[in-house]
Amino acid sequence: MNVHLAGKSKFKNSSNIKKTDYKWILSIIIITFILSISMSLVSDGIIPVVNIFVALFVLVSFILLGIFFDIIGIAVATGSETPFHSMASRRIKGSQQAIFLIRNAEKVSSFCNDVIGDIVGIVSGTTTAVIAMRITLAYGFEALFVTLALTGCVAAATVGGKGIGKTVALRNANHIVYEVALVMYYIDILRRKEEA
Repeated sequence: MNVHLAGKSKFKNSSNIKKTDYKWILSIIIITFILSISMSLVSDGIIPVVNIFVALFVLVSFILLGIFFDIIGIAVATGSETPFHSMASRRIKGSQQAIFLIRNAEKVSSFCNDVIGDIVGIVSGTTTAVIAMRITLAYGFEALFVTLALTGCVAAATVGGKGIGKTVALRNANHIVYEVALVMYYIDILRRKEEA
């Protein structure tokens, strides 16, 4: 009897699990589609026509973008909401936005780490291939060697950068969350001025 009741209780508790947010999933699919096309257009439009060093700069920019958003995602996921309530009670700018970020940590970290991270990874891969081809044609190097060397460098920079970024995010989570919240605060002010 007790086992049966325990099973029932366990079943009831499982109903408290958050329901799947299909609206959020659909939104993130659309956002991912738009962002991936935009980044691909930038990559495909710039890389074939600019100097190789400029192309490498674009590639590094993509890698840094991925690391930057990875830091934000981890910081929001590990940040604490408590200090921002104290700031909000003193009406400190950005505190409400910080609370919003942490309360929506699952969605924010998903966007930063998964959406931006995956898109940047894919675009970096295609950009690396185009640059490797251009270096091969321009300098007559062995194509396989150039591709392997460049791919290895990109992978090492991405993994190493995210490793360092993770340490920074964990040690300075609330500070990073607040800096992002401040940007959101000022964007919100600009938006309200435009609407007025």
